[in-house]
Amino acid sequence: MAIYTLPELPYDYAELEPVINPQIIELHHDKHHAAYVKGANDTLEQLEEARDKEQWGSINGLEKNLAFHLSGHILHSIYWHNMTGKKNGGGGEPLAADGVGELADAIAASFGSFAKFRTQLSKAAATTQGSGWGVLAYEPVSGRLIVEQVYDHQGNVGQGSVPILVFDAWEHAFYLQYKNQKVDFIEAMWEVVNWQDVARRYAQAKERTPLIAP
Repeated sequence: MAIYTLPELPYDYAELEPVINPQIIELHHDKHHAAYVKGANDTLEQLEEARDKEQWGSINGLEKNLAFHLSGHILHSIYWHNMTGKKNGGGGEPLAADGVGELADAIAASFGSFAKFRTQLSKAAATTQGSGWGVLAYEPVSGRLIVEQVYDHQGNVGQGSVPILVFDAWEHAFYLQYKNQKVDFIEAMWEVVNWQDVARRYAQAKERTPLIAP
């Protein structure tokens, strides 16, 4: 029985036009994300078999595969909800008037201003070497927000950090529409950020107990 399942999109394929065209959304969700879900489930089955047979020769590869596929599944599951169409209020910046003032205050406290935060996240996402993500995460020990540049889906991550806004910088996220202009894609992404979703994730992350004492 599968442990992980592919979540349904919270909108139709055309919701994010013109920032992301329907063909990219369909392929990205139905093929790429689905492959990470299958990869995670397949790896869990292989680990179960290794336990049953007491055969551990492939443990290093299996643990790496699990981290890769599971992280890919989790980040994509956040990614879809982090976005919404401009007609539904996507884009701009978090403002108190929109009910996301706590998030806006946290961004200002952690980065100095929204503009400085936006620049840092854009640079982190656009300059990933190869495949990866730009991530805004809640760091529970300090209680602050940080930007992370994630390699593949799981590398270069601060332990315990909770992703609340993710920008997918893998080529499959943009190449059919933006070709090799990753920077243009990242800048366009700001037009469809769902700040209500990011604020909800921030509030939930703050409720968690720090993994270690400050």
